[in-house]
Amino acid sequence: MTGESTASGETLDDLRRAIDRIDDSILDLLNERAALGARIAAAKRASDDAGSYGGVVLRPGREMEILRRLLRRATGLFPKAVIIRMWREMFAALISLQGPMSMAVYMPTRGAGYLELARDTYGSLTPASPWQTTAPVVRAVAEGEVSVGVLPLPRFEESNPWWPMLFFETANTPRIISRLPLCGPGPGRGDGVEAFAIGRMPVEPTGHDRSLVAIETTPDLSRGAVRTLVEGSGLPLLEIMDSHTIGEERRQYLLEISEYVAADDARIARLASDHQVGRAVVIGGYAVPFTADELAPSAPSA
Repeated sequence: MTGESTASGETLDDLRRAIDRIDDSILDLLNERAALGARIAAAKRASDDAGSYGGVVLRPGREMEILRRLLRRATGLFPKAVIIRMWREMFAALISLQGPMSMAVYMPTRGAGYLELARDTYGSLTPASPWQTTAPVVRAVAEGEVSVGVLPLPRFEESNPWWPMLFFETANTPRIISRLPLCGPGPGRGDGVEAFAIGRMPVEPTGHDRSLVAIETTPDLSRGAVRTLVEGSGLPLLEIMDSHTIGEERRQYLLEISEYVAADDARIARLASDHQVGRAVVIGGYAVPFTADELAPSAPSA
């Protein structure tokens, strides 16, 4: 039956041989890409510009730019969400060639969804240390024991938030680097769970970003007053994600800004100069995850 011809005159054996040739080409190209990645890593080490934190070179912004470019090119039948998953595995494999890649993951209970998100993003074979609380995840990243940490999104007015641990400006303080899943929340692995990833590497702008800013204020400042102060500084406030009271004299707010904000942005200094604000620190940012429209099959060309 394998010699039976299709409507185009090809036999099934012909089609299978074509698939084998494509598979061989894919493998050859993966090997070529790995070799190029090794050359880039060597060049960065030689120029002292590796951006290496926790033993590996991570470029979350650059990776998202690659994925966006590929999705714009993906006009065929192959599902775009699967393309992202395949490239994420490839990124993880190539990064692991540069040094040991590992992660610490918040996992309050088995099946909570955070470990699945972590593996989908940073590789199914990347070693992961699960923790039932958030503080050990932050400490593991800060001390260089792991490359990245995966933590739950802040919940407003929770009793023991993790994000104030990032409210410092030392070299070892982790920063928020990604929002997971990269395909956006929805059914599937993780069952709608969302998370932040943290790491000790710079956040790079991609043109489609959000930033996280932590501020410390006097305790009597309302959320409405905070919004007025932030917007008055010129920062486009998207959301007040959380607030946390420290003693009787200080209150901290976590702000989500609807664009990339650098640590030395003049608007941050302007905000911190207000007499009701003690400190203002950019504690990270992320490239916006893909939307359902971006993942939908592309319309066929006319």
